[in-house]
Amino acid sequence: MKRIATHVAALLVAWTSSSVSLAFAADDSLQQEAEWAMADDARVTEAMQLGLTEQGLDATKIEAAMGALGQLMQAGQADPLDAFIRASVVALPKLAEKLQQIEQSPSSIGDDPFLAFVPTVRDQARLWAGRALVRVRLFDEAIPLLQSLEPIDVVAPAELLFYRGACYHALLKKDEAIDDLSALLQRKAEIPQRFARTAELMLADIQPLKEDSLDEIARLMNDVSRRLDLGRAGDPVVEREQQIIDKLDQMIEKMEEQQKQQQQQMQQAQSGGQGGSQSKPMEDSQIAGGSGPGDVDRKKLGDRDGWGNLPPAQRQEALQKISQDLPTHYREAIEAYFRKLATEKR
Repeated sequence: MKRIATHVAALLVAWTSSSVSLAFAADDSLQQEAEWAMADDARVTEAMQLGLTEQGLDATKIEAAMGALGQLMQAGQADPLDAFIRASVVALPKLAEKLQQIEQSPSSIGDDPFLAFVPTVRDQARLWAGRALVRVRLFDEAIPLLQSLEPIDVVAPAELLFYRGACYHALLKKDEAIDDLSALLQRKAEIPQRFARTAELMLADIQPLKEDSLDEIARLMNDVSRRLDLGRAGDPVVEREQQIIDKLDQMIEKMEEQQKQQQQQMQQAQSGGQGGSQSKPMEDSQIAGGSGPGDVDRKKLGDRDGWGNLPPAQRQEALQKISQDLPTHYREAIEAYFRKLATEKR
């Protein structure tokens, strides 16, 4: 999982040609007729003309922007989304200011900065800004800009599905990620290879994810680490931390209950093998008596204020109970996570 996440992040930031050698057989569901279409140059040109006209610009500004768009597309110097944005700012200096602010300080984007623009321009700007935020792992900030868009709304529908799918994947929104990535792969032969390969990796990675599993807990820990690396230490991080504690607590409690039941069964079997009346089966079905109270002591990992600061003996005991039957890399991930958070506290 860590290897896949690292590869995905590298592709999102660097955008070099994919060197992945893995090949996944396409699912039958991806072979159905695509629900969306790629945008050609004519679609980009039409959207630009419509957007600038709806914005109420005079003919001179529109002509200058359309000329810039034609030059960019003819030279092949930009993808459709970049071409649209770079040409639009020729006629819309306020749009240029908003985009420059996002480039310089992406973490302080705040509310939607594009409400003053007409839908056609606003949708392209939202996609451009959302893409920029995803590339620096600001998934929470990108989602509000991307989630309401539809492929038909934008001049780069493949980028919308890819980047939004990457957001959902990183934030463990399984169903939403599968929907976007599966839709993207409906046009596998037409989209950039790096999109197809990375989308297949993300899809294969998140499909087996189960709620309340150790895999989910490890991913939640990675998400908290990402937020802390980005300087995020507010309520969302505290909520994630508490969610991790609760899931670990629940897992330990369940394992202790199973262990206690096994011990009770062993004791009953031993008692039944010692002869006497206890060795004789019940002649009629009835509720058997038992002396155990059935109570389980709740294992406490600590409250929010003590996060990551458990005494070594208690932490080691908890980790052993959780990971004794699982691969060692899960245990290493949890131990590293506790160490990181303990360091953050200090």
